[in-house]
Amino acid sequence: MPEFHSEPFLCVAGLTHKSALISWGAFFFKVKQNEDSFKLVDDSALSQVFPPRRQTIGESSETYAAKGLATVEVFDASKKTLISSASTSTANHCWLSGLQPDTEYTYRVIVNGEEWAAGERRDWVAANDHQGLERVGHRYDNRFRTHPDPTKPCGGLTFTVIGDFGRGIKKPSDEDRRQQEVAATLEQAVNDGVRLILTTGDNIYAKTFLGLPVSSQGDEDDDWYFTYYQPYRYIINRVPVYPCIGNHDASESEERDDRTQLFDNFYLHERLAGEEAGGRASINPGLFYRFRYGADIEFLCIDTSKEPGSGFKGRLFEIPKHLEFLKTALPAVTTDSAGPKWRIPFSHHPPFCAGPRHFNTPEMEQLLPLFRRAGVRVVFSGHEHNFQHSRADGIDYFVTGGGGKVRTETPKKFAEVHTQSWCAACHFLLVTIDGDSMTVRVIGDQQVPGEALADIIRKSPSGSNTKEPMVINLS
Repeated sequence: MPEFHSEPFLCVAGLTHKSALISWGAFFFKVKQNEDSFKLVDDSALSQVFPPRRQTIGESSETYAAKGLATVEVFDASKKTLISSASTSTANHCWLSGLQPDTEYTYRVIVNGEEWAAGERRDWVAANDHQGLERVGHRYDNRFRTHPDPTKPCGGLTFTVIGDFGRGIKKPSDEDRRQQEVAATLEQAVNDGVRLILTTGDNIYAKTFLGLPVSSQGDEDDDWYFTYYQPYRYIINRVPVYPCIGNHDASESEERDDRTQLFDNFYLHERLAGEEAGGRASINPGLFYRFRYGADIEFLCIDTSKEPGSGFKGRLFEIPKHLEFLKTALPAVTTDSAGPKWRIPFSHHPPFCAGPRHFNTPEMEQLLPLFRRAGVRVVFSGHEHNFQHSRADGIDYFVTGGGGKVRTETPKKFAEVHTQSWCAACHFLLVTIDGDSMTVRVIGDQQVPGEALADIIRKSPSGSNTKEPMVINLS
């Protein structure tokens, strides 16, 4: 019988001002030669592990609590006082309630009488001379901070935006594919106070170039180890991720649609349960939702993908029920209007893009009047594998599609899309909101350990260099 190693994972899968969704799971590896060789077990071979399984992680994975209950315990920041607990015998996730707004907590998960993922972990190391699971001194620091009260001003927020990132880390990086290095820098940003992560789509799309199991496009759990759970392992156990869907997350650009697995591994049915009835989400087909961070910031996820299997030939936001949802989420505002100061849409396909491969998304022109009437000042998108900043009709549009792979060619349509600056580098955006001001920084993987994060040099259309943060003021 072959030997198997089970590597456990933890995740803050959802978060509000008064509750947290904590999840756990694992990935299995076939071990050879006295633990010197590890091969990720494909979903189709999980019947060989003990006890046999169908799934390893995600909302619908079968329980690991073979001996009874799994329990999640939430403590205060000092780890001394138990604040909340919840148990399950049927799932690998629990909602924890009774929490206070904008408060730091610690947590642990107990499964079969033992703490899940305790102690030093094995992480994937991809070096030129070897690849495999190794102990490199990493342990979980399981803590999170609840969101502020949605009826009160939040007092500021730092968050990140990352797109087109799920390329995989099985093999050593090269100049164009830097997901592991960007993830390490993102972890540093989380250590410095980032409270949440937005994605601009194409979350998992490694395909076969890494030699991963099956197609590695994202429609099975094993596709998610090298592309999501391992790269962001010590991030997603502390801050929530808010995804949107890209063309590589759907059958628009893949052999099979990944939506079912994406909903499962981002725990979206759990997170959005009841939200559609409350007017805060619109799904099936598609992924549209909005959420508050305090009273003055609201994020809006827009699904700009196509889904041929739905029978609708346009982009999903053109489906009447979704378009009505967007109109409600983007109301006309006046000086007397109540509502958030900052309404921040994020999507995969960009309204404005200078290329070099992808350009403006024509169908999104019908959304621009909704952005203007709602007082939107900033929109985040992905799709093109570089960074771009455009400004049109008083709105700043950011393309951030370099989370895992960069396209180095120079864009072609600066004038047509009102480009302010751009750069060809793997990166994420670090965004800080302080009252009526927003600062956007482009952060890459070329950082000096132990020093403050440094901005990437960007170019203007005329070719001049700058790395000053971009500032957007409401007044």
